[in-house]
Amino acid sequence: MSRQLTVAAAQMGPVQRADTRSEVVDRLIAMLRQAHEAGATLVVFPELALTTFFPRWVIDDAEELDGYFESEMPNNETQPLFEAARELEVGFHLGYAEMQTENDGSKRYFNTAILVDRAGRIAGKYRKVHIPGHAEPQPGQVHQHLEKRYFEPGDLGFPVFRSMDGVMGMCICNDRRWPETYRVMGLQGVELVMLGYNTPSANPFAKGQEAPHLGMFHNHLSMQAGAYQNGTWVVAAAKAGMEEGIHHMGGSCVIAPTGEIVALAQGEGDEVVTAQVDLERGVYIRETIFNFAAHRRIEHYGLISSRTGAEPPPA
Repeated sequence: MSRQLTVAAAQMGPVQRADTRSEVVDRLIAMLRQAHEAGATLVVFPELALTTFFPRWVIDDAEELDGYFESEMPNNETQPLFEAARELEVGFHLGYAEMQTENDGSKRYFNTAILVDRAGRIAGKYRKVHIPGHAEPQPGQVHQHLEKRYFEPGDLGFPVFRSMDGVMGMCICNDRRWPETYRVMGLQGVELVMLGYNTPSANPFAKGQEAPHLGMFHNHLSMQAGAYQNGTWVVAAAKAGMEEGIHHMGGSCVIAPTGEIVALAQGEGDEVVTAQVDLERGVYIRETIFNFAAHRRIEHYGLISSRTGAEPPPA
């Protein structure tokens, strides 16, 4: 018996430094309503959707830096989005920068995503595990990528959540490139993975080694492989276009458990792409080709969890 769900990937055009939270939330609500009109009951928004992608800059002023983070969710600026979701009975996935204050007054900073159900309640939280980039500025680059300066690795692992009649998982941006991300969720029976990303169209650190078309190719390749190898849907939403002088790739999409892209954004602005998904679609894959219980040989996988870097055999 099928379990039908209409989903939407809500791609965002650029968010500039001068844009206010309220302006951004108004855009998110507009796309939420557009998705609802198309029949969607789950909308996926991008990574760090509420602000510009601030890890592009060195920000030494603590007050300025904290201004990019949310200390609670929902808050005054985002409450209208939660209210709209409750009114429309549409769930959503939202990426944002999270600041957590400890009992001793110290602060921790995470790149976070939440799943909000159709009643406007937070049903799950994820914190980005694979933090890319650098902690210190890299001289001579077109732009910086300082996520390691501003975020610590997530401490929640890769949980899945029963919500909206399915088993839902989340990851963020660079996580999508790592097969372990999908496999850990796959081992928990994940049926739909939501993710947002902010990815520049060109890799400034490749120094002419990467052809221009490869960025988008690798973007989709990693998600399609993760979907197929774990028999899960993937719904991915990007921040796209020219943001503060840096061009971000789009390519927001919905990917079936077969690895096929079934819906794809066409532009680089605010755009909603929808697809009807059957959460049962991946069952045959999980019961045949990737039947974990029947075919996995964990006695041979020790290096995956015991070694971080590659170590070739002695010459």
